[in-house]
Amino acid sequence: MAGPKITLYVDTVSPFGYEAYYILRHDEAFKGCDITYVPISLGGLMQKCGNIPPLKIKNKDTWINLERLRWAKHFTIPMTTSLPPDFPARTLPIMRALCAVAGSDSSPKQQQARLVQALDTFFSQYWEHSVATHRPEELKETLVGLFGESEAERILTDSTTPETKQALITNTDAAFSAGAFGLPWMVCTNPQGETQGFFGVDHIGQVVQFLGLGKGGGTGWRSLL
Repeated sequence: MAGPKITLYVDTVSPFGYEAYYILRHDEAFKGCDITYVPISLGGLMQKCGNIPPLKIKNKDTWINLERLRWAKHFTIPMTTSLPPDFPARTLPIMRALCAVAGSDSSPKQQQARLVQALDTFFSQYWEHSVATHRPEELKETLVGLFGESEAERILTDSTTPETKQALITNTDAAFSAGAFGLPWMVCTNPQGETQGFFGVDHIGQVVQFLGLGKGGGTGWRSLL
């Protein structure tokens, strides 16, 4: 019998996407899961769905900022109290660079390892330290800190190629085909081979139940289970 699997679609612009990513990476409930992270364009996904950005909905723009801080507090997720620079920032260059990071290794396991290394840093820089990683100079500096000068230059060059641009489009199309209309979107397969999609950090409790996982530690789970 196969173990539980999760595919999490990510874009570093999403605060709730960051929170779901942080929980999957750090909470003991998910330590036995086979997790795959897939970079997409949240803006592209919203366009495909005809979805309205939350900040353009009256009252929801205020609520959503409070909500991200509530969930961060519940699960002890490092999170800036003020919104990061230029939010919602145009993260297309970042997401293309992350596709280039993942595509630079032929081994799927190594692809995920490099991608996770980069996601840890980009999410932390933007949502914990308010670094404007979408700006060209900060994007390059972040990549240099991760991989060194020459590799950062290669990643940035590769990120502008038609192949990498198409890779991001393909990932975004895959998220849409899997039912996604926003982030975080999690496609989960339980040990019985059943697959379902889940939206939102507030539905991670349902993910735990569907996958048959033990409840994680911390007070946040009392809000979900």
